[in-house]
Amino acid sequence: MANISDKDWNALKKKLADDGRLNKFILGEPEQEYVTSRGIDILRLHAADFVNKRLAPANPKNDGRQTPTKGHPVFIAQHACGCNDRTAVEEFFGYEMGRELTEDEVDIIVDVILKWIDEHLD
Repeated sequence: MANISDKDWNALKKKLADDGRLNKFILGEPEQEYVTSRGIDILRLHAADFVNKRLAPANPKNDGRQTPTKGHPVFIAQHACGCNDRTAVEEFFGYEMGRELTEDEVDIIVDVILKWIDEHLD
């Protein structure tokens, strides 16, 4: 299981902040309650499922429109963290389009999503 280092996380946060994404998205009260009631382990399963189904394929279905901006804390985090579609993944993570993401790359994206959520809980 790959984890993003603090150094890489801070570098990514700077890149996202410079782009305006980092603070554009927030977790509302319903999303925060969802996180606290389900727990981080369930959230990790949801994030891994969404990333594996919607981002990991070489050519995801509806790429560019596959991640809603509301309805689940993971969706909001994906937009905030630049992992809502393959164009953003290439821009912010450097994982080129047109090829399937590796297991380690998926794990790093999931780790980023969960770090963002953790930092945005009241």
